[in-house]
Amino acid sequence: MSTKDKNKKGFYKTLFLSTLKLSAFTFGGGFVIVPLMRKRFVEELKWITEKEMMDLICISQSSPGPIAVNTSLMVGYHLAQLKGALTAALGSILPPFLIISVVSYFYDIFRSNTYVSAAMKGMQAGVAAVIASTVVDLFLGEKEFGGLFSSILTLLAFVAVYFFKVHVLIIFLVCALLSVIKSNIPSKGCKKL
Repeated sequence: MSTKDKNKKGFYKTLFLSTLKLSAFTFGGGFVIVPLMRKRFVEELKWITEKEMMDLICISQSSPGPIAVNTSLMVGYHLAQLKGALTAALGSILPPFLIISVVSYFYDIFRSNTYVSAAMKGMQAGVAAVIASTVVDLFLGEKEFGGLFSSILTLLAFVAVYFFKVHVLIIFLVCALLSVIKSNIPSKGCKKL
């Protein structure tokens, strides 16, 4: 995105409203909002490239805090430095803050309402579908960024965590070690994994 586009008055309004809407109407946590952010900023607005978005998501995941806010912050910073980061973060934080304030005030009423309970159960199914779709998209798109090695590592990490209940920190350390080892192996005459 050019500097000229960032200086337009509508840029910050679009950035704020985009993160506000995504945050307000996305249920299921940060990993659900990430593909929707990609769709908005990469496909619809074309403000950043697919590779830039993947890099921003990776940085966001490695930073402490909620991934939805971290990704909004990173996208905003990438687009317009500090002012963009603050604009995007505010848009991302405002809806959950307001919703949790209202829910906490009326907690006893919400807790015992059968319609609210049924709606929450229904949302769980939708959230599971969106997360599954994201995993498949990231797995299939991994060929461009890391090849077969990264895809196999992703699958093994999932199996270790889901089926064998291996702690995520151990998975992270093993994957980092294997990646360092792989990057130091000469690849003369070998096809890239």
